[in-house]
Amino acid sequence: MSDQGNPPPPPRPGQAVPEGGLDPTQVFASPPPPPQQQAGGQGQGQAQPQDQGPPPPPPGPLPSDDELKAKGYDDEDIKILKEVGNYRFGSISSVANNDNISVPAHPETQFDEQRFLSLLRGSISLTRDEKWRIVQAIPKLSQFQIDELQKILDEERRKFSELSPKHLLQLQKLEQKHTEDWKDLQSINVQQGTREHEQQQADEIRKNLGL
Repeated sequence: MSDQGNPPPPPRPGQAVPEGGLDPTQVFASPPPPPQQQAGGQGQGQAQPQDQGPPPPPPGPLPSDDELKAKGYDDEDIKILKEVGNYRFGSISSVANNDNISVPAHPETQFDEQRFLSLLRGSISLTRDEKWRIVQAIPKLSQFQIDELQKILDEERRKFSELSPKHLLQLQKLEQKHTEDWKDLQSINVQQGTREHEQQQADEIRKNLGL
């Protein structure tokens, strides 16, 4: 088998991106899994689509065990609700922010950049590098692609929010990891900005010295 014709590996956070944005075909290192598989959260918890229990109650003081059972929660649900306290899916990513994640210019499309980034930040189906590459590909995405992506991310958030309390511990760990990954992206962008600023200063000095 010849490697000729194989596309180069997609860039990683901090690496150079072609002028005009990253080609959308480069976003995923391998094709994205079908939506049904994504709903299972990267293969962790394949039983999730069969989840029949009620969604978690809102955060705050829990009703008595008897009241919870009357609402359809079983012993495992109640045990996990007591363990996670006020955690609900989305509560970890919601306290993070989008600072230092800059959206490239996209004259052909219109959307709420901060909302888009917040949906991306809260996704537990996309990897850190995929999130970064989606941002870099924004200039080359059509309005339809942007709208569809937002719909998919909205749907992902809704589906995970509605899973029974049995999944809250696993979701908490996944959300913690993905939020740390997002903070990692923010740090990489800060470092890259510092490097670019230092390079500009060095170029300016060389120019002034006639080098």
